[in-house]
Amino acid sequence: VQLQASGGGLVQPGGSLTLSCTASGISLEYYGIGWFRQAPGKEREGVSLICSSDGSSYSSDSVKGRFTISRDAASNMVYLEMNGLKPEDTAVYYCATLVVRNWCPGPTFLHYQYNFWGQGTVVTVSS
Repeated sequence: VQLQASGGGLVQPGGSLTLSCTASGISLEYYGIGWFRQAPGKEREGVSLICSSDGSSYSSDSVKGRFTISRDAASNMVYLEMNGLKPEDTAVYYCATLVVRNWCPGPTFLHYQYNFWGQGTVVTVSS
């Protein structure tokens, strides 16, 4: 199983970016995907989750209303559309698969709920 996160870059405050997570060796039709981020000197935190079972999605309070997660099952990809970016959104963003097929734990974002992780893509929000 491999996950490839991409789409990061440098953006000004208030700007937008869309991250992509491409999966191989696993079907996103059956496994949910979460996005996490880790800022310098901080712990990794959950950002958004999209579940395979019913397509339900969740976001952390820090990004709710600004970030939108979506899935293209046919392409085996998940996207994170980020709008209204703030300097505090600067971090390395990772995508990861849930450990259990057709399972949706909701917005708990506990690391042990996820097993396969992508390598991360860097998002920098700065003027």
